[in-house]
Amino acid sequence: MGSLNDLIKQQQKMLNKPEEEEKTEEVEQLVGFIIGEEEFAVPILSIQEIIKPIEWTRVPFVPEYVLGVFNLRGTVLPLIDLRKKFNAPSAEIDENTRFIVMKIQNENVAFVIDRLTSAIRIPKKYIAPPPETYNNEEELISGVGRLEENRIITILNVDNLIKKEEIVPSKN
Repeated sequence: MGSLNDLIKQQQKMLNKPEEEEKTEEVEQLVGFIIGEEEFAVPILSIQEIIKPIEWTRVPFVPEYVLGVFNLRGTVLPLIDLRKKFNAPSAEIDENTRFIVMKIQNENVAFVIDRLTSAIRIPKKYIAPPPETYNNEEELISGVGRLEENRIITILNVDNLIKKEEIVPSKN
C-alpha cells in the first residue's frame, strides 16, 4: 500500500460491498500503519495526505522527536518522528517509510511512520477504551480496536499527538 489514493480506492471498494451487519451499526474508518513493532491507526478523515520522505531542515531548540521542517508545495510543515515520540528505538528511513500529513488543531503536521498497512473499517462495538494499566496522561490513545485473527490495533487521538508549544522553538 503506497499512497493515500490506494487507501481511498480500497475504502471505496469496501463501501460498495458493505457486510450485512455493518449496514445497521456505526463503523469507524481508519488508516493503519506500523511504528516499530506496533500497529496504530488514525481516523481517515484526519489525514491530509501521505507522501514518500523528502529532505527536511533541522530546527534548533525543539524536542528530539521534532526532526525539523520541510516545504510541501509552498507550505512549511513540522516533521515529527513518532518512533522517538513513543520512545521506540530509532530506525533508518527506507523504501517503506512515509510521511503522513494530518490536520491537528487547524495546523498541518507531518509524522514519520515506518510503513502503511491498510484502510480499516471497524465496527465501533469492537473498539474499547485504553486499558486502565496504560499511562495515558497525554490522552494519546483514544481506543483499542479488535480486528479479525486476534489482531489488536491502537487508535491514536490525533488532536493530542502534538501540542503547538512542542514544535515552536523556544525563545529562551
